[in-house]
Amino acid sequence: MRWTPPAISTPGYETSPTFTPDGRTMVYLAADAAFGKYSLMQSSCVDGAWGKPVPPSFARGLPVNEGDPFITPDGQRLYFISSRHDPTNKDFDIWVTDRTAAGGWSEPRRLPAPVNSPAAELLPRTDAQGRLHFGSSRPGSRGGGDIYVGIEVRSGVWEVSNLGPPVSSDGNDYEAEISRDGKTIITVSDRGDRSHLYRFTLTPDGWRAVGRVPARTDQFQVGPLLSPKADRLIFAQRDGARSGEMFLIDLVANPDKSWPPDCH
Repeated sequence: MRWTPPAISTPGYETSPTFTPDGRTMVYLAADAAFGKYSLMQSSCVDGAWGKPVPPSFARGLPVNEGDPFITPDGQRLYFISSRHDPTNKDFDIWVTDRTAAGGWSEPRRLPAPVNSPAAELLPRTDAQGRLHFGSSRPGSRGGGDIYVGIEVRSGVWEVSNLGPPVSSDGNDYEAEISRDGKTIITVSDRGDRSHLYRFTLTPDGWRAVGRVPARTDQFQVGPLLSPKADRLIFAQRDGARSGEMFLIDLVANPDKSWPPDCH
C-alpha cells in the first residue's frame, strides 16, 4: 500500500526514509520528477501528523545532490551520500554527522578510503554491530555495481570487502538495506529487467537468495528500509501520474504494525 505521508507527498519523488529512535522525526530524499536533482529533507511529528518538510541543519542543499540518509538505531549518527566534495556534482561519497550534546547534528565529515572510492557509493546502512553496508560501482565489481561491507577496525581506519554472490551478482547491485540483526538484506539490483528488490537471508553456510520482493514489474524500486524486526519494508516506486511515492509491504503473515511510526 502507498505510505507517503500527505505533508511530504509531491509531484516529485520521495524515497529512502529513516527515523529517529523515538519515531518523531523522519529524514528522507526528495527528488524532482525526473530523479535528476535531489536533496535531504526532514519532517517532524507535530499535533498527530507529519509536518511540513524542511532541510536538515547539516544539508548543503541544491545544486549539490545529497540523499540516502540513515540514522543509526541508537540515534547518535546519521550517514548520507553527497557530491559536495565534487565540483562536477557527479561523484557520490558517504558522509556522516554525529548527534551533538545540544541535540543537533555536527559538521559532516567524509569517510576515508577504502569506504569511499573514485566511483559512486550509495545507500549507507549499518547493522547493530556497526558494520557499514553500501553499494559501489568501484573497479573490481562483478557487474555494474556490487554490495560492500565496511568495518572500522580503529578510529578512521576501515577494512572493506565485497559481500560476493549471491548478494553481489553479475548485474548492477547498487543499494543494500541490512536488518538490525544482520540476518536479512534487501538489495536494489538491475539484473537485466530494470531495478527491483531482492531478498537474502543469512544461513550457517552464508547468504541465501530468497527471491524478488513483490512490487510492480513495470517500474523500478529504490530506497528500501526494513522495520526493526525485518518483518515490514518501505520502498519507493513510481505511482501513476505522481512521480514517486513510498510504499509499505509486509514480509511475514503477522508483522508488528507499530512500525513505521504513525505519528499519533
